[in-house]
Amino acid sequence: MPLQNYQYDKIMREYSKTQSRNRRLLEEHKQEIYAKIPRIREIDEEVATLSTQKARALLSGQASGTEDLKAAISLLSQERTALLVCNSYPEDYLELPYTCSLCQDTGYVGDKKCICFKKAEIELLYTQSNLKEILKKENFEHFSFDYYSDTMRNEATGLTERETAKKAFDTARNFVRTFDSCFENLFLYGDTGVGKTFLSHCIAQELLDTAHCVMYFSAFDLFDLLADSKFSREKNEGAEFILDSDLLIIDDLGTELTNSFVSSQLFLCINERIMRRKSTIISTNLKLENFSDTYSERTFSRIASNYRMVKLEAKDIRIQKIFLGGK
Repeated sequence: MPLQNYQYDKIMREYSKTQSRNRRLLEEHKQEIYAKIPRIREIDEEVATLSTQKARALLSGQASGTEDLKAAISLLSQERTALLVCNSYPEDYLELPYTCSLCQDTGYVGDKKCICFKKAEIELLYTQSNLKEILKKENFEHFSFDYYSDTMRNEATGLTERETAKKAFDTARNFVRTFDSCFENLFLYGDTGVGKTFLSHCIAQELLDTAHCVMYFSAFDLFDLLADSKFSREKNEGAEFILDSDLLIIDDLGTELTNSFVSSQLFLCINERIMRRKSTIISTNLKLENFSDTYSERTFSRIASNYRMVKLEAKDIRIQKIFLGGK
């Protein structure tokens, strides 16, 4: 989802809190050092005086006299560092600490958003969508093969449901393992409740943990956002974020109200991400033979030639869990 003004303000308030916290920490360090090593207070006062003299000399055009002042300040700084080290403190103990050294806790590097800001955006979006809590339960560690039959076989592949699930699981694991070195897209298909969404959650959790930007949308929400972006007069950064995120997950494709706009936007979205070499995962309950009728042969051709097709088969796991007492 694109950031609304209140969401942007929320992130910037966090940066302001971080800056204030780090300034307080620096002040605490100073008071601690001044009490234990009084000479460092004297050095800081001498440096401040010499720096003022240097600034005045530069303003008055007396540049020749500033070299001696610069040398004196350098010697005092060396003495200050030596005193810290001799007393078992880090050299940078009296420097302002930064949570993010790239942007120095401003959120921006030049006029571009820092990667920490981008992560904060994703974190905020996930938190507000409650997906963050879901990922604590739906991840590779909690994926179970118990719901997949080891006797029911697919006539076409000869594999049991469990063997098919293990093959899909291994594909998902490898997708994460090679994410930074191998461009790949996944198309998860199968009946309702066979674990497609769970498997996409597993992938999302792993990539978020390694600082990748993951955008997760139900098909309905995705096309709703794309419609807002297309018909709104205001610039919508959310649409660009969809196209440029490290991984886009489109869940339950086929459950939205399908029309010519949806079909064209789906093609444009997946095509643009392929051109940018940005990975996408699509999950759907649609049968492959019905996909072209729903979204056009052009769209299916683009998917078929650029996505790894991953099928899951089982009796509805949600229903199985109900019969097992919700376990």
